[in-house]
Amino acid sequence: MDLGIHYATFSHAGWQSELADKLVATAKVADQGGVDLLTVMDHWFQMEVRGGPPEPMLEGYTTLGALSQVTENVRLSMLVTGVTYRHPGLLAKTVTTLDVLSHGRAILGIGAAWYDREHAGLGVPFPPLKERFERLEEAIRICQQMWSDDNGPFEGTHYQLAETVNVPPPVRGSIPILIGGGGERKTLRLVAQYADACHLFAREGVDAVAHKLDVLRKHCDDVGRDYDSIEKTLGGMGGGDPVADPDGFLAQAEEYAKLGFTLFTLTPPGDDPVGWTEQVCDTVLPRLKQL
Repeated sequence: MDLGIHYATFSHAGWQSELADKLVATAKVADQGGVDLLTVMDHWFQMEVRGGPPEPMLEGYTTLGALSQVTENVRLSMLVTGVTYRHPGLLAKTVTTLDVLSHGRAILGIGAAWYDREHAGLGVPFPPLKERFERLEEAIRICQQMWSDDNGPFEGTHYQLAETVNVPPPVRGSIPILIGGGGERKTLRLVAQYADACHLFAREGVDAVAHKLDVLRKHCDDVGRDYDSIEKTLGGMGGGDPVADPDGFLAQAEEYAKLGFTLFTLTPPGDDPVGWTEQVCDTVLPRLKQL
């Protein structure tokens, strides 16, 4: 099992002067320590469960672009982009730029969006849920077309593009797509139809997550997709601190590895994300990779 580091908070002590330094130092430790995936949130306001808008939050793709220049190995993604945040054609261009600058390490992490407060706060339209899912599917199709040899028009219900030109192209020809969320009727259907990876949450418990994988497998059967070709990633640790209680954490991770998950994302807690990430890479990651 591989490890992902999800850098979800910038509110460390002294962040007013040290925010960038701690972020970059953590990214370097993760990159050299064997972490497979480095992610940040795509929000304009910090989530309310982490203190809300008064807390610091960086724009995500600018952040990943900077981190691409201080890392060499780790994959880079949002966890995840809300479909409402950027026009899909611009999103495809932005992620392609990250891929080129990182020499082929970008992933498009995307979802239907949910944080209505930041949309209202900054004056960005926030359509009803049904429409957001419609836009999500169209956005994925637009990205896939822009990462193909087809530079012609795209005519959708919500988006119309006259030319899907995208030069330079992604380093690998295309960019993997990760869809975040476990909605059984819509989200997991989109995973089966379009995604290279899914992202679920351990806090829901092993049985609930196993059920969602069963649902995903059925969607794959419905659309003729190879279920095993989809990377399964997991976040939202349900218990067991990997530093204070590595045995407890690894026991939990093993349960999910048995279900077919191949990557577990962790968020550095506290005021020392650099030291915490060093400890995880040194003492936990070698054992995690054996699962």
